[in-house]
Formats: sequence, C-alpha cells, structure tokens
Amino acid sequence: MAFNYDKYLRTDKMPTLWCWGCGDGVILKSIIRAIDKLGWDMDDVCIVSGIGCSGRLSSYVNCNTVHTTHGRAIAYATGIKLANPDKHVIVVTGDGDGLAIGGNHTIHGCRRNIDLNHVVINNFIYGLTNSQTSPTTPQGMWTVTMQYGNIDPVFDACKLADGAGASFVARESVLDPKKLEKVFVEGFKHKGYSFFDIFSNCHINLGRKNKMGEAAQNLSWIDSISLSKRKFDALSKDEQKGKFPVGILKNEDEPEYCELYDKVIEAAQTNSKVKL
Repeated sequence: MAFNYDKYLRTDKMPTLWCWGCGDGVILKSIIRAIDKLGWDMDDVCIVSGIGCSGRLSSYVNCNTVHTTHGRAIAYATGIKLANPDKHVIVVTGDGDGLAIGGNHTIHGCRRNIDLNHVVINNFIYGLTNSQTSPTTPQGMWTVTMQYGNIDPVFDACKLADGAGASFVARESVLDPKKLEKVFVEGFKHKGYSFFDIFSNCHINLGRKNKMGEAAQNLSWIDSISLSKRKFDALSKDEQKGKFPVGILKNEDEPEYCELYDKVIEAAQTNSKVKL
C-alpha cells in the first residue's frame, strides 16, 4: 500500500520551491515517515525552521510551524518547548543557519540537553544566497567568497554537538532514505537534545563549480566521504581526514532541561532550593 504523504503535507504549497534533484525533499519525506511510524498526532508536532533552503521545509508540513529569523531557530524552539513540554518540537536548519550565525544557540541547546530534535541539512554551502563558504565547506572547494579555494578548517558538526552536551548525536545522508528514517525514529524517541547531521546535495551552488554539476555526481562525492563508524574507527588518523562516520554516534540518558525546569518551579513554590 502506497504511503499517504498528502495526510502530512500542505498540498496547496506543492510543488516545492527546491531545485530539481535537491536532497531536501528526501529529508522531508523521511521526517514525515518517522512521525507516522511513531504515531504522533500532528496537532502535537511543531516544526521550527530558520532561513535558507532548509527554512522552507516547515512551510510544507501540515502541523504547527514557525519560520524564524536567520540563526535563531533553536532560540525560538527552546521557548516553544519550555511553554509546551509535552509537545514534539523538530528544528530544521542548514549548515550555515545552524552552525555559523546560529552556532551559539546550537551549542547552548546541546549544553542544556533540552528535548529538541535538531535536523541540520548539511549541503556544505550557503545554497539559497548563492554559494558562500559555510562552516562545513571542504577545504580547497570553490565558493563565491573563496574563489581560489576554501582555506577555512571544516567543522565536524557531530563532534561539536557531542562536545557541547547533546545526548543523542547521529549522522546520515540522503543516499539511503530508509536508514535516514530509522535514525529519525530513534532520535525522535530520545528524551533530550537529538542532533542530526544530514549530508545533502547542492549540485547547483556547490557542484557546478566543483565538478559535480549533476545530482548523481554530488551524491557520489557524499558517498565517498561517508562510512560506517566501525569502518571509520578502523582507519588511521591520516586516513580519517576528509571522512565522516555515519549512523548513531551517541545515545545516552542525561537529565533533560524541561524536567529540571519543573524542579525550579517546584522550588520557587515551596521557597526551597532545587534538588538535582
């Protein structure tokens, strides 16, 4: 039986504004399928997005949605979750939106371990604003702001999230939607900050100037830099350079921020100290 995507989409917004072959649509479908598998009521779901190609995703899903300012999606989502701790909040950002201008908010969302599901659509470039270098652009690649080759060191977003305190950290790509769906299911079930670094293709603004002008070429490159954690760990430090492990990289039980905040409320009502 065919999956009924229309149940979850704002069909009046179709077709999407994404470029042909863009991986954002794969991520959108995987998120919807994960929500369906978990049996969530869409009235209990809120999707928050920032600015960029990724920011458009919230517009297409038929649930509570907030399209926020650039880099501030986690700040908005934190307020939404604290006011509605029983609801499911999914945040969608790009690599620029979530790791550059919004990097500070991402760090502190992870540090607090608030129960948010943060999906970073990582296409290694500022796609919507025409190809500026992002924190994940590989060294040596052409961008409009690094036309002789990018010299900036590259963020490993998962290491950043892990180091900042996120209790669930995963990486996947749009190459295998079924694996992507499974990772979303596990992360969405997790109580705490769930961080997903999702490699996606931007063959238009990353690919055309870097010999990956077709979607298939860009995806082939993503495949070449992605490998299982087991295979990654077996490599030497030199061999690991330019490669990234995929799958669930961290899944730990840690105190969740909304639950700790409830203890603050209780302490205030009884004029006592918070018991951690």
